Amino acid sequence: MHKQKNKPDIFFIGSDDFISSLKELKEDLQFNLIQFNDYQENPSIKNSEVLMIDNSISFDTKQTNLINSLEASVKILIGKSVTSSSINHNLSIKFPIKIYDLNKIIIGKISGNLFNKNSSLPIKDYVLDKNERKLKKNNLFIILTEKEIHLLEVLLNAKEPINKKKILTEVWKYASDADTHTVETHIYRLRKKIIEKFNDEDFLISKKTGYLI
Repeated sequence: MHKQKNKPDIFFIGSDDFISSLKELKEDLQFNLIQFNDYQENPSIKNSEVLMIDNSISFDTKQTNLINSLEASVKILIGKSVTSSSINHNLSIKFPIKIYDLNKIIIGKISGNLFNKNSSLPIKDYVLDKNERKLKKNNLFIILTEKEIHLLEVLLNAKEPINKKKILTEVWKYASDADTHTVETHIYRLRKKIIEKFNDEDFLISKKTGYLI
């Protein structure tokens, strides 16, 4: 199937009949469907974010294990029957279905997954949940302010310690010659919250040249 620009790619494992049935409707699809005839040998599939698997295919144990081992964030199972399958998936779509509904379900799932992915950032042994404004570890969490979230993002993306003046510029948009007491206060409060909840004194590290995590 011809790939169209500005549409998410969905890598398809299944029958030629299914691909052929959608060829005439490709202009109406809001995604690019790319078939993997050689999925067992093709390394590109391992980097696929979205997979669609045809449930009408009888996969052997080796094939099933391979598909289940793929770490795609969205796995869509399609077919006339999707009630029972040994293929791991997080979305099932029963055919026949209207193109409008097919687009809506798939794009909605991909968009929701992208939002969740961008909202959750791993930091050391923690998860920064920007949507819930929480820093989590196991069953514990602390509530963060917007500035604390932005501060953690800046520190997370840094490859070396960041000084107070740069933090002021990045987080508060202040001039580099502004008072750095604001940074010190926020670092102190955030570190205090982390130590009290997680008993972790090494999460925020102070160096002579600045801060890092």
